[in-house]
Amino acid sequence: MIEETDVVGALEDRSIVPDSSQRQAISALVLLLNARPWRKWAGKSRARQGVYCYGLPGRGKSLIVDTVYGLANCQKHRIHFHEFLREMNRRLVMEARGDARLGSVARAWLDGVELLCFDEFHVHDIADAFLIGRFLDTALELGTRIVLTSNYAPQGLLPNPEFHERIQPMIDRIERHFTLIHFDGVLDYRFTGLQTALPRFFSPLDAATADKLRTVFLRLENNDAVHEQSLTVAGRRLNVRAAGRLALWADFAELCVGNRSYLDYLALVERWPCLVIDQLTHGLLTNSQTLQRFIWLVDIFYDHKRALFIASDVPVETALDGLEGAHDLSRTLSRLAEMQSRSYPDPLDRLPNHTEVTICPS
Repeated sequence: MIEETDVVGALEDRSIVPDSSQRQAISALVLLLNARPWRKWAGKSRARQGVYCYGLPGRGKSLIVDTVYGLANCQKHRIHFHEFLREMNRRLVMEARGDARLGSVARAWLDGVELLCFDEFHVHDIADAFLIGRFLDTALELGTRIVLTSNYAPQGLLPNPEFHERIQPMIDRIERHFTLIHFDGVLDYRFTGLQTALPRFFSPLDAATADKLRTVFLRLENNDAVHEQSLTVAGRRLNVRAAGRLALWADFAELCVGNRSYLDYLALVERWPCLVIDQLTHGLLTNSQTLQRFIWLVDIFYDHKRALFIASDVPVETALDGLEGAHDLSRTLSRLAEMQSRSYPDPLDRLPNHTEVTICPS
């Protein structure tokens, strides 16, 4: 059992006073956690099995959910959208083909999980929608407690009119089984933090900026690491300026132009706690696919609390201003602001879990 005062106290320890929508979320989450054993709820349509927290970026959704999650004393799991898709697709490939394959994989994935927190829940692709919808159906059938955070109200999921009607049953189930909490504060808290003592974003692309990037890299590595390499990451070739034990230094065009996906960025974030992005020019971001890749990259490095250092021809916020053609740009701007602040944890305080990266001849 946890109490609302436990959550408020944990926030106060960080000098945070929750606003009205955050307090509503705390109440709903505590009620969810303290209800009778969930496995007995399976199949009961009246049960509120989850909490769906939605609203604009930077309003404290993840802050509240993370705080409650930390206090929860049960078998729990928290996952981000891209990691979820990768894990589900890995398991589906290994599962025997058949109509029940997705349900079987979902049940195995959820085995033993009493509380599932799904961060940055969104649906932009109809294929992902079917996978997520079946997964949520299985979780509800099993009686799993579910917490979702999203920038979108349920009816705002997959807004494309060509496909929206096809996911309406999933939306209906969310609205029926989840307590909906709208985080409607006017302030984006990510824009209020003090800047880091060591700047992380640099412009313009001149000799002074080049020297600063080299200094950043050498704070973590030695001179021997500063040489061009060709890596294989997530099955694709990546040419980089330098790669060390803690930091990777690569040009924006190598990272975000061309055939890359969120799988590449998950592989990078699991190997290096620091990424130095060089030669970002605002003209490249006008391509919607390149912009979407950059959004994925920022999301994944933010979700894992890794460090980004970026060198661009104009300030990166200026380069992104007014662009269209990609999903969740407002969230990216909010996250970039926090990543430059002192409230963003220093990822170098802890070493990452290293995964294997193949080094190929240059």
